[in-house]
Amino acid sequence: MSRRRRYTSESVAEGHPDKVADQISDAVLDAVLAGDPAARVACETLVTTGLVLITGEISTETYVDMPATVRETVRDIGYTRAKFGFDADTCAVLTSIDEQSPDIARGVTGAGSAERDAMGAGDQGIMYGYASCETPEMMPLPIALAHRLVRRLSVCRREEIIPALRPDGKSQCTVEYDERGRPDFLSAVVLSAQHDAGASMDDLREEIREHVISAVVPPQLLDERTQYYINPTGRFVVGGPQADAGITGRKIVVDTYGGRAHHGGGCFSGKDPTKVDRSASYAARYAAKNVVASGLARECEVEVAYAIGVAHPVSLRVDAFGTEVIPEERIEQLISEFFDFRPAAIIEELDLRRPIYRPTAAFGHFGRTDLDLSWESTDRAEALREAAGLRGPLPEPAFTWPAEAGSSDS
Repeated sequence: MSRRRRYTSESVAEGHPDKVADQISDAVLDAVLAGDPAARVACETLVTTGLVLITGEISTETYVDMPATVRETVRDIGYTRAKFGFDADTCAVLTSIDEQSPDIARGVTGAGSAERDAMGAGDQGIMYGYASCETPEMMPLPIALAHRLVRRLSVCRREEIIPALRPDGKSQCTVEYDERGRPDFLSAVVLSAQHDAGASMDDLREEIREHVISAVVPPQLLDERTQYYINPTGRFVVGGPQADAGITGRKIVVDTYGGRAHHGGGCFSGKDPTKVDRSASYAARYAAKNVVASGLARECEVEVAYAIGVAHPVSLRVDAFGTEVIPEERIEQLISEFFDFRPAAIIEELDLRRPIYRPTAAFGHFGRTDLDLSWESTDRAEALREAAGLRGPLPEPAFTWPAEAGSSDS
């Protein structure tokens, strides 16, 4: 029997300490790939009061000025004054980098019977990709709203629409769904924003509600039942790395689908595309999104698993959650025919040996309408639809963004 449900997702601002660490790791990755597309990078970052520590394994023929890369990234995020508790120009930058383990390198570059078999997976693991007809960008509405809120918070800070804002912040959205599984209304919105010590909390809450929430959340999702929690502790002055140590890879649910779909154990940031934690997750999203765009299912999760040093996945599984219009077994067959999950094939087909990763390290890796990301393309949907023999109109999104609601970054 159908019943009403609630789903909650969160996002964090670009100045959140874990996201600072993610962005630094991906900035280092981009800098290395710009000079050496074949480099092997596994860059981990820790940030805390006055300190950035870069560690991990990097094998490359190029040179990167890591302190300069770190300071440029921190400055761009907005930590430019000592009174923010973290400053791009005065923080210490320490590095402890080794080369990739030869045992791992051997598996990645092992011999194979074909060119695309010559690159094995950089590790074992399980990766997931997901898409649904819920929104035009084929993402769950709660995580899409949460990302839009923190992106808008960033705009209001950078453009001084709300002068008291500082770089750290978090959002959380709870969406109630009707008996048909369609978004009904936003039952709760939580928004915590770092602010200047002298800010009036009443004024700040009013400004955030007007310039952030009302600017991003479509009015049809808000009614008298919506609960607002804006800076619920009443004070958020100390933030960023001064308030909490940040480490690469601690926001993997924020990076993906907000908890609506499964997530493998590995993070994305700081890893070159030979690491299937990153590249296979992108490929699985690419496949799932094309399945949904083709009309084979309204919702699709693709699971792919690897053994270290082996090119071909050890398993592929599809779950359409009962929304499929052809059998799931046939969808799996079509995905196997139209998508090649060998690491070398993923890297080539999605063109992943490029410095494109720093922008993905804040506000999510999927559903990004502000970035031109190869794994967000639906270029194989029509071929999938034709191969499945489907006719008739494609399903419409359950929720569409009204034009008057504006963009999250406008």
